Amino acid sequence: MSRLERARVAGIDPAVVVPVKASNPAYQAYQILHWGFTVLPIVAGLDKFFDLLVPWHQYLAPIINRLVPVDAHTFLMGVGAIEIVAGLIVAFAPKFGGYLVMAWLWGIIVNLLLIPGYYDIALRDFGLSLGALALARLATRFEDV
Repeated sequence: MSRLERARVAGIDPAVVVPVKASNPAYQAYQILHWGFTVLPIVAGLDKFFDLLVPWHQYLAPIINRLVPVDAHTFLMGVGAIEIVAGLIVAFAPKFGGYLVMAWLWGIIVNLLLIPGYYDIALRDFGLSLGALALARLATRFEDV
């Protein structure tokens, strides 16, 4: 049963519950993370097909490039498709999607640590993974609102 349904059962007008929740800083943080981790993986995933933001192949570790059975661009388009799906999962199931994006970012971090000179980006992605973890944890409180 959702929080709104519980409010109805308790005799509380749901219209009163939602505005109070919208002013809650924790709920606002949840929404920022929820929509950020929905939109950003989708945008990054789409760009793997077009390379408008950056030439993504520069972030692919040479050892990974040698291990995959396709060329780097084809592999990165597959990565992009997965990122689009991950963003959509976050949109509809942020509790699971937050953990999924966190794990995905850890995979990216491992890849970046295999490339000398990209440790700063790996560190940034670790920070992003903490945001995805925070989303998953906040979703346990706010997902059904």
